[in-house]
Amino acid sequence: MSTAPAIDKTAIRHAATIMLVRDHADGPQVLMGQRGASAAFMPDKFVFPGGAVDPDDAQVPLGTDLSPLCTARLEAEGGMRAATLAAAAIRELWEETGLMLGTPGVWPGPPHPDWAQFAARGMLPAADALTFVFRAITPPGRPRRFDARFFLADATRVQGDPTDFSAACEELSHLQWVPFSTARHLNLPFITEVVLAEAEACLRDGGKPDSVPFFDNAQERSEFRRIA
Repeated sequence: MSTAPAIDKTAIRHAATIMLVRDHADGPQVLMGQRGASAAFMPDKFVFPGGAVDPDDAQVPLGTDLSPLCTARLEAEGGMRAATLAAAAIRELWEETGLMLGTPGVWPGPPHPDWAQFAARGMLPAADALTFVFRAITPPGRPRRFDARFFLADATRVQGDPTDFSAACEELSHLQWVPFSTARHLNLPFITEVVLAEAEACLRDGGKPDSVPFFDNAQERSEFRRIA
């Protein structure tokens, strides 16, 4: 009897993350949650909803597409289709927070179980709600390594109440809307601090970055460059 090959969790895996933001009287807020103390990757840290790309994400029909500029930037250095990354980001947001970035539409066939609630509500994932703003590869030596793409999205695009986390899984606790100024004082991973500052600057400039920062730690020697 054959068995599936073991997954090398120390290898670099494609990942996608959403920084969901909303306007507030005291300034913009971002949705964050805390990883468990026993998590192998970034235990106890506050992070944005996100995670690794699943193979089935490549088959998900999008209700709306990413902008041509975001698509070009995501695919500028190869490795993963932009539509797959968008689907992964929206799926992770749904699983970890219970919030749905969707648009009305009909699924062409039976959905994967991860997307059953989207189909049941007559929704397809809305990729046009996403703006690609950051990319980072986890440095060598970590228990998990990801080639992570970070997206900004406005909470007005959420279907339903953006404070209702009742459908969330248990991967993130203490889900909450945090003012950007307060978020800096949470227990954050270094890269989350960097992305948070970049996102705040992007919002001040209208939410459309001139280029996308890329922290490339694929090799021992780190490189920083911008995707124009």
